[in-house]
Amino acid sequence: MPKLIPFSLSAIALSLMTALPAQAADNQDGVYTLAPTLVTSSFREDSLQDTASSVSVLDEAELNKPGNNHLEDVLAQTPNVNLSAGASRGKYYQIRGVGERSQFIGVVNPSVGVLVDGIDMSAMTMGATLLDANQVEVLRGPQSSLYGSNALAGLINIRANEPTDTLEGNVEVTVAEYNTHNLAAAMGGPISDKVSYRVAAQRNTSDGFINNDYLNRDDTNNIDETLLRTKFRIAASDDLDLDLTAFYANIDNGYDAFSLDNSRHTLSDNPGHDRQETLALSGKSSWYGISAFILETALSVNKSELEYGFDVDWTYPGLHPDTYSATDNYYREERGATADVRFISTEESMLFNDTTEWTGGLYYFHRSSDLNREYTYLSSNFTSEYEANRFAGYGELETALTDKLTWINGVRLEQDRTFYSDSDGNRSKPTDLLWGGRLALEYQTSDSQMLYALIARGYKVGGYNSNGDLPNALRDFAAETLWNYELGTKHNLLNDSLQTQVAIFFQQRDDAQINASRTVIRPDNSSTYTDYTANAEQAYSYGLEAQAQWQATDAVRLHGSLGLLNTQLEESGANFDGRDAAHAPEYQFALGVSLDHGRGWFSGLDVEGKDQFYFSDDHNARSDAYALLSARLGYQQDNWSVTLWGKNLTDEEYAVRGFQFPNDPRKGYITEQYVQLGAPRMFGVTTKLAF
Repeated sequence: MPKLIPFSLSAIALSLMTALPAQAADNQDGVYTLAPTLVTSSFREDSLQDTASSVSVLDEAELNKPGNNHLEDVLAQTPNVNLSAGASRGKYYQIRGVGERSQFIGVVNPSVGVLVDGIDMSAMTMGATLLDANQVEVLRGPQSSLYGSNALAGLINIRANEPTDTLEGNVEVTVAEYNTHNLAAAMGGPISDKVSYRVAAQRNTSDGFINNDYLNRDDTNNIDETLLRTKFRIAASDDLDLDLTAFYANIDNGYDAFSLDNSRHTLSDNPGHDRQETLALSGKSSWYGISAFILETALSVNKSELEYGFDVDWTYPGLHPDTYSATDNYYREERGATADVRFISTEESMLFNDTTEWTGGLYYFHRSSDLNREYTYLSSNFTSEYEANRFAGYGELETALTDKLTWINGVRLEQDRTFYSDSDGNRSKPTDLLWGGRLALEYQTSDSQMLYALIARGYKVGGYNSNGDLPNALRDFAAETLWNYELGTKHNLLNDSLQTQVAIFFQQRDDAQINASRTVIRPDNSSTYTDYTANAEQAYSYGLEAQAQWQATDAVRLHGSLGLLNTQLEESGANFDGRDAAHAPEYQFALGVSLDHGRGWFSGLDVEGKDQFYFSDDHNARSDAYALLSARLGYQQDNWSVTLWGKNLTDEEYAVRGFQFPNDPRKGYITEQYVQLGAPRMFGVTTKLAF
């Protein structure tokens, strides 16, 4: 266990000892309860403690901690959830060791779905920011009954604040090291007695923490993000409610993160970039015109321009006589659309003697992705076209077998039709017919305890590897299926002041899609890294997820989570045969405490950590185990606050992405491990005004 952990636990304990006595004297008989948390990313809204699956919910208090701007800033609070960088942001997610870690030529069909206000952002996750976010829900395990192929491993659902009936808003300003500035504002209220709105905007900039010694610049790995969201809620009639959302993101980040000596000092003469411009619209209607069911219709469209490029050699001409010079750039146009028509039973239409609630629906998904690759060693640009259309029907029954025992069963049938072609003359037009679902038993032993057992089947479509360096035998990869077996318990204890969740699971993957790679040596002895998708014969994982939050007193709130995970991939003759899956640490944890010291003063401590893990399934590069400590101290009065905060206070050096290949001419291009380092120690101050 990293040496930071005992120190961090001692610091949290010391803070508690300082705060508890004074509060206990004032509240000897006080009872401090936690408000119920709703999970919205399911067939029906339900409380977190009554949801029969392993779910984490990050509330507004957690999301609004200073320095939290993106999903990558908060996901460490959730057990067995990881992310990989390899660009300006961590934008590829893994749940229980399943998920992608990068994208180059190939089209990625994500294993972890990402939704923002009903908009599918799974293929453009830099737009999955925490702008005016109210709640982030993380559902572990396949969610195919409701979300289909894009939720094989799980789902991340971000919900922004809704329009309000009264005028309200806030402005937040952050200034931090590395020339970091963040300005965010939100405002909402009524337009009329039937229409309300909310608008939010954010401007986030930073020079980043990389120094390019060759160019004598400190901003080649910068952050430059502009975000805007508007929402409207319309009571169109007594029977019809409408919710409309528009989202725009303009992201122009730098990418200059790797060096030959694994430091934060680079030598690249052509620093890369990581850009995304997204416009997305969504609408949802809820119609209550007849008593037999509620009709919900959800539509969304999105368009994104993505550009990702980097200096392949990481150096400059003249570093060494044998140095080569190359750049690689990927420009993508992504378009998407979804339509979901859902029928939800009412009390008057329940089945089987009024014991069974039902939900059924039809779903359509469209995605197109056009690529233009510019690479130094290509005689002409590589281009490709990809289009996917999916049609699905789904349904779920929730039957009360007794007053305490509920049986849930759902199923989804989905057809995927894909078209692919590229400038190398490759062409593919596969069709997959897939199914998934779940069976669950939920037993309420008392008002404060629930037990559940769950079996779920997830699926993911197959595809085609387009890289011309690959032999024909590696061009196609098959659809994947995942079976999840899970037992869990949830408790409300100590007069509802303590909430706990514990789940154990076993997952079996057939034809598991893994990210593989091949190193190709050029005539000049330099190398290129070829990335592709392959199928493993079999893969499995098992583990435990535990979470707790405790409102110990009115002034003290604690939270913690623990994830234990064991994974294994099996493929005779492969490098990864019998090995752990990539980005699947055997343990990870998070602990935190928030303190109210009275008279407007507050503070908090958080520690997060994880075990070592492999960066890829195709080489042996590994991270080290690490733990990160963060703290904050602030003052609040009436409707304003000022917070001084620090992250990674011990200045831990840790890696967020890694590779293993030859790239240093000074060493004769021997194979070495290269890593992208995470953020160093950073201090900042945040001021917030609410009205």
